[in-house]
Amino acid sequence: MKTPLGSNSLVDVLETVLDKGVIIAGDISINLAEVELITIRIRLFIASVDKAKEVGMDWWETDPYFSSNAAKDNRLEEENRELRERLEKLESQSQPSGNDKEEEASASGKADSEESSS
Repeated sequence: MKTPLGSNSLVDVLETVLDKGVIIAGDISINLAEVELITIRIRLFIASVDKAKEVGMDWWETDPYFSSNAAKDNRLEEENRELRERLEKLESQSQPSGNDKEEEASASGKADSEESSS
């Protein structure tokens, strides 16, 4: 079956859309007595994977729900765990221990008693 040369078939339109990309944006606001109750922001980007990567959208590569490689690649989680451990270690080093407080109290008590006896 032949199609006229001047018309676009659905396949041609789909190919153009995926190649160039289409962005559909809109906001829905629900107000009651001039008070905004809810706003829904809708952003739809339709494009091929190559076009999406070209414009900087590659979230599916790092999302463990969409990529089995992302589930294996847990560098950020490991780095976060290491940083938390370092932070806890630094915090424990900066806080005086219970023995240090007792030594300070007894030292100041001795100094007070020496001053009063003079």
